Amino acid sequence: MNFLQLLDGAEVLDERGDPPIAGLDYDSRRVRPDWCFVAMRGEHTNGNLYIDKAIANGAVAIVSDSLPPREGVAWARVPHGRRALARLSANFYRHPAEKLELTGITGTNGKTTTSFILSRMLRAAGRKIALVGTVEYRIGHETFPAPHTTPEALEINRLFHRAVDVGCTEAVMEVSSHALEQQRTFGLMFDVAVFTNLTRDHLDYHGTMESYFASKTILFKGLGVEPPRFAVINIDDEYGRRLVEICRKHHEVITFGLERGDFHAKELKISSTGIGFKMATPLADIPIFSPMLGRVNVYNLLAASAAAYARDVTPSAISEAADQIAHVAGRFQRLDCGQPFTVIVDYAHTDDAIRNLTAVAHDYVHQRGEPGRIITVFGCGGDRDRAKRPLMGEAAGSGSDFVVLTSDNPRSEDPIAIMNDALPGLQRTGVRYTLEPDRRKAIELAIREADAADIVLIAGKGHEKHQETKEGKIPFDDVEVAQKALQHAGYAKPHPVAS
Repeated sequence: MNFLQLLDGAEVLDERGDPPIAGLDYDSRRVRPDWCFVAMRGEHTNGNLYIDKAIANGAVAIVSDSLPPREGVAWARVPHGRRALARLSANFYRHPAEKLELTGITGTNGKTTTSFILSRMLRAAGRKIALVGTVEYRIGHETFPAPHTTPEALEINRLFHRAVDVGCTEAVMEVSSHALEQQRTFGLMFDVAVFTNLTRDHLDYHGTMESYFASKTILFKGLGVEPPRFAVINIDDEYGRRLVEICRKHHEVITFGLERGDFHAKELKISSTGIGFKMATPLADIPIFSPMLGRVNVYNLLAASAAAYARDVTPSAISEAADQIAHVAGRFQRLDCGQPFTVIVDYAHTDDAIRNLTAVAHDYVHQRGEPGRIITVFGCGGDRDRAKRPLMGEAAGSGSDFVVLTSDNPRSEDPIAIMNDALPGLQRTGVRYTLEPDRRKAIELAIREADAADIVLIAGKGHEKHQETKEGKIPFDDVEVAQKALQHAGYAKPHPVAS
């Protein structure tokens, strides 16, 4: 492919040269001979500072969102780096997204679980799918680590190219507010867009809830393409109800809610073994049983089922898939080492998510019919919205009998300072608590504290395998740490819980 072919359809202010292009990248360290380097301003750095390094590594063409031409290489200047990256990536990989039916899922909570359930439903319908999300990227039967919930356009097109090569016909994507605001999904034509909910998060980036909401609506308006055909929206959420009004003119809107909406739950029964209900749909009631736990997963099942319906999945495939999935990694994940109490690892890292988590735990204890305490381990992330920290403390204290306040991903901040921000909210609840900045020791302390019939909630990091500190990323897996703590407490070797 030549340079001008690579630029086809991109917004180009001026260009020169037309060498053959063997590859492209936006990271100068990965550039190889005869490649194109896309120099764009990012959230943390400016790729234009690394043009010389890219040329030294063999770049024969540069696309820049800031600088005038450099001698000796082909050059194009563009008004928006990420939009250019999206167009160039799609051209280089022969427009793979156009060969897939795309479903995008956005919202504060529930994206990952909803995407896993929907993927299972599509597979039950005989479809071969690609999954792009927080826990992992999956192409057919292959899985890959997920460094970002929604990767840059180059990685998206590379993944979709691989998906098309192995015969995938559908793709399910978690679409983050950062990705939408930064236009990483520019040019992707979604068939179905799903909105799970909106609660306080990422205000360190977006500034206000209105700005945060506005970024979510981008998925439903389309980025450089027509809006999605279907909009699947949670009408129990106040922002969801606003989104319905925005979408009615340009979409076929499908609503869901616990007791109302096109998809809702009838005769709901929540027990310690799972969730059962009749799901009202526009066609007929569908019997649903899932080993997943808690009211929050009713919402996830409804959202996934509504999206599956939009993708022409049969009621029998929807019902079959719901019965097959017990948990998603790091989402109310039960650890069983033969201990007489329950240990749960969950990704909950907002006040709303912690409230949902402790509510599921209370339902679980109540349905089991034995008296038991809720013991919660949690911390707050560093370099993020400080104002949500006391809210998280209050949510943890309000839903628990004992709280261990610890460190999460402190990043560049002092873990003690972060804990002090969360402490006033925790103290307002009057709950018994202790402070332990060492997360490993905090988990061990909570497990030592637990008696038979108690439930230990380890919140905040879920599936993550590292802790981000001033010194960089260090290996840390809540599941592994909790299993070792259980073994040290004298319980049997862990065995996997069915999923």
